[in-house]
Amino acid sequence: MLDLLPKQLFIFDPLSLFFLFVIFIVSLPSAIYSLGYLKGEYSSAKIILSWFLLAVFVLSMAAVVTVGNVLIFLVAWEIMSLVSYFFVVFDTTHEKSIQAGTIYIIMTHIGTAFLIAAFMIMYKYAHSFDFFAIKNACLTMPAPTKDIIFLLFLVGFGTKAGIVPLHIWLPYAHPQAPSHISCIMSGVMIKTAIYGIIRFVIFLLGVNSSWWGVLILILAVITCLVGVIYALMEHDLKKLLAYHSVENIGIILLGVGLAMFFASLNLPYLAVFSLIAGLYHLINHAIFKGLLFLCAGSVYKATGTRDIEKLGGLIKTMPHTAAYFLLGAMAISALPPLNGFVSEWLTLQAFFLGALNVMGGIKLFLGICAAMLVLTSGLAAACFVKAFGITFLAQPRSHYAQEAKEVALSMRAGMFFLALFAVIFGLAAALIIKLLAKVSGSALGIDISNMGFSLNNFTLSPQAGKSIYLSTPLLALWLIILGTAGFVFYMLLGRKKAVIYKTWDCGYYKLDSRNEYTATAFSKPFRIAFSFFLLPYRKTQKIRESFYHVKSFSYDTHTTPVFRKYIYEPLLAVIIKSAKSMRRIQPGSIHLYLAYIFSALLLLIIFMHKF
Repeated sequence: MLDLLPKQLFIFDPLSLFFLFVIFIVSLPSAIYSLGYLKGEYSSAKIILSWFLLAVFVLSMAAVVTVGNVLIFLVAWEIMSLVSYFFVVFDTTHEKSIQAGTIYIIMTHIGTAFLIAAFMIMYKYAHSFDFFAIKNACLTMPAPTKDIIFLLFLVGFGTKAGIVPLHIWLPYAHPQAPSHISCIMSGVMIKTAIYGIIRFVIFLLGVNSSWWGVLILILAVITCLVGVIYALMEHDLKKLLAYHSVENIGIILLGVGLAMFFASLNLPYLAVFSLIAGLYHLINHAIFKGLLFLCAGSVYKATGTRDIEKLGGLIKTMPHTAAYFLLGAMAISALPPLNGFVSEWLTLQAFFLGALNVMGGIKLFLGICAAMLVLTSGLAAACFVKAFGITFLAQPRSHYAQEAKEVALSMRAGMFFLALFAVIFGLAAALIIKLLAKVSGSALGIDISNMGFSLNNFTLSPQAGKSIYLSTPLLALWLIILGTAGFVFYMLLGRKKAVIYKTWDCGYYKLDSRNEYTATAFSKPFRIAFSFFLLPYRKTQKIRESFYHVKSFSYDTHTTPVFRKYIYEPLLAVIIKSAKSMRRIQPGSIHLYLAYIFSALLLLIIFMHKF
């Protein structure tokens, strides 16, 4: 008899509990934040609707990471996708919201189609939709079949995660949703795809070949670089953060891909350590990216714009938001001793340790991947120098920024919650790694009882007995000591001699915001450096009063959306052309339609008889 009903409805193993914690740690402050954010923006009925949808959204994500049956997983997955779509189009008065929602719902259902295909192949061997029945069936599944299932899962989950080139929906959808939902979508929802890769590829399917891990590493490196390069070009604050979600998904997948690669080579310690790095960055990204999206929402709430070029000087009128944004920017830029630094340091150590245990070209490949991770971190730091500097420092560039005021207490409370965890997950790294080791060992099916991942509760080491170690509390202590010493030195020796003058203005007697550095100017060196990929172009226009007198001059610069122009637009053109061709088989004849139905039934009978 076919086994459709679940033997075990829910799974609460370490992997599921870890993702439940990630969902909780982001959703709770987002819900608190929404109390102030939604007030005054929407009607009472729409606010109540948003809270109902938020509850369904969180519960659906919790179901995705805990159910033990494929059918129920797909139902929860679809509910999660549909509710997030409703949030993307929540502001129905904006055409961009409808466009973003359309792109998102199409891409997410394409991904779901690939997942269904993978599950159907698994069902053919397991004759059950139960996770553990599928796991047992995968033990005897042919290797080529596993390869096909892996590729289907990679596309299906990769679409939701935002892996390049399947990321096209993400920079459209995230900015259009309300900011507390953008926080959850970026911090949690796209991570359910990482859960899917770990649960269905590593835990159930089993790593069949080393090329699986290599492929994920290649895609991860491309995703990192593409995400951060596009983020550098963006001036829309939420769209900039959306591209950084693409970048950080790449960093997470570096750890996951390494774990799969080392597992295939029977290097259990390195596999567990790499997955620890990936999971650590997963929860760290949920924290600091959630914080940054809430800060961006606060800026939008106070100013009514997300355009960095129209902001400036907000550090004076919104000091709390500025402080939280700066902390989140430092964390995402991997500056010590915050949480982003720890997980990226662990990922680098995984590459270095791996390079010591492999030979030939793979050693070079791991070195290149590590170098690309370092480059990504440097570019991310540059991007957030732009984002924080142009948004919060200097003079206001518009009346939006001049009239800004600090946001409500509930919004500041939500930001404070995540800012606090960004510090805690940096300082308590050694303790957290011990917990993540259990999650990684459980997912990989590896006994970690004899593996040491930390020297004590304050210092962690990639490998016991080695001289390489990291102590974030010690780093924090040194930073405090140096900062205090500098302050004392200034107070004792420098304060009396300091004379304050106006900033040198190059001979101009009055400078305003038009003379200050812009986001466009800041990104220009990077636009030139990566012109081979960005394909920049510019438009200029002169408006003349006469042949000799130019009244005004406009300068507009853009980059070419490579993936949209060279992949998705040609594909869409082919689909539209094919659809027009298919109209020829719709002449309106009922007899012809009955023939179509009969032919389809005949093919199904032949297909079922064959298989």
